[in-house]
Amino acid sequence: MGTDSDSNSGGWSRARGLVLKTLVLIGGAVLLKRLTKSTTRWDHAKIVARSLGGEKLSREQASRDPDHYFNIGMLTCPAAEMVDGSKVLYLEQAFWRTPQKPFRQRFYMVKPCPKDLKCDVEVSTYAIRDAEEYKNFCDRPKDQRPLPEEVIGDIAEHLTTIHLKRCERGKRCLYEGSTAPGGFPNSWNGATYCTSELAILKNNEIHTWDRGYDDDGNQVWGVKEGPYEFKPAPASSNNTMLSPLNFPPLQTMDKRIEGSFVLQE
Repeated sequence: MGTDSDSNSGGWSRARGLVLKTLVLIGGAVLLKRLTKSTTRWDHAKIVARSLGGEKLSREQASRDPDHYFNIGMLTCPAAEMVDGSKVLYLEQAFWRTPQKPFRQRFYMVKPCPKDLKCDVEVSTYAIRDAEEYKNFCDRPKDQRPLPEEVIGDIAEHLTTIHLKRCERGKRCLYEGSTAPGGFPNSWNGATYCTSELAILKNNEIHTWDRGYDDDGNQVWGVKEGPYEFKPAPASSNNTMLSPLNFPPLQTMDKRIEGSFVLQE
């Protein structure tokens, strides 16, 4: 016959076992919840904004196909945040040999897609009210940049909006999308409308393809061969500034440039 001490010991062991099992079940449930927690709309917007940021180059593409693509540098950084949480990014593009002289300056506004649209992130492009004041914005110390409230006040004409969706599993991209059918009004070089495509890849590579069309659907500006491919600049990129790829041939220098492409005459 067991003693009271043996009985109490056995009871305590069983109770301790139940407690441990309960803790394991609770811990597993919490872990499972964390693992299966869906990414929020704002999480997607943050991922896209972060992926767009930094310095990127089309150097590799220009090396493969110098007849159609230049080595262009794209530099993007945070500039402000709207009251609703939308991220405002400053973008400039320039030939890598003359980064201080950007030929394109824009504001990106990144936010979740409206709930009534079947997309995840909305990326809108805006002109800058006084672009000259923003040259080399990302390279300046923060106390020498326009203040966030000034940035918001300098957001000018709305140019395009691209709706991005998460890419299907197995694809290289994270997000991809384009402007709506019919694009946006554009009068450059005889165009009546323009279209834009954007892809965010898993390695922070960005693919952009901007094109303009006339009333008859003929492409009147933008590369025809495919999107520009901008890859993150390597740490040693400053040592390659004198590469021949950074100097467009003289006969092409008079080609008109709009956005991130050279017009095809």
